[in-house]
Amino acid sequence: MAKILIAEDERDIRDLIEFSLRNAGHEVITTIDGESALEKVYTERPDLVLLDVRMPRLDGYQVCRRIKQDRSLRETPVAFLSAKGQDSEVEQGLQAGAEEYILKPFSLDELLSKVEQLLSSRSSIS
Repeated sequence: MAKILIAEDERDIRDLIEFSLRNAGHEVITTIDGESALEKVYTERPDLVLLDVRMPRLDGYQVCRRIKQDRSLRETPVAFLSAKGQDSEVEQGLQAGAEEYILKPFSLDELLSKVEQLLSSRSSIS
């Protein structure tokens, strides 16, 4: 199916998302900080990037902005996964270029549904 990058510094959350996406047939790459996430975006060229907002070494907003500023990457959909649900946080994520802002805690069904929506919208653009 699709290649998905997860950048999440909380191991339990990262492992649960990885397991769910692999179970749904996706190839999954994981990282624990923003700098590693950005490196993996360039080397792996994922079909979708799921970013935690608060991570070490670069926050999710910084990673998203860098992805969207690069011509070769800007069509890659990005979704934030965050417990920070204030309107200003969501707005900041969307202004950084994210297509989606998913609030924690989320159900795995909700996450998988959003992932499929993001992937199908990307394939209709390509």
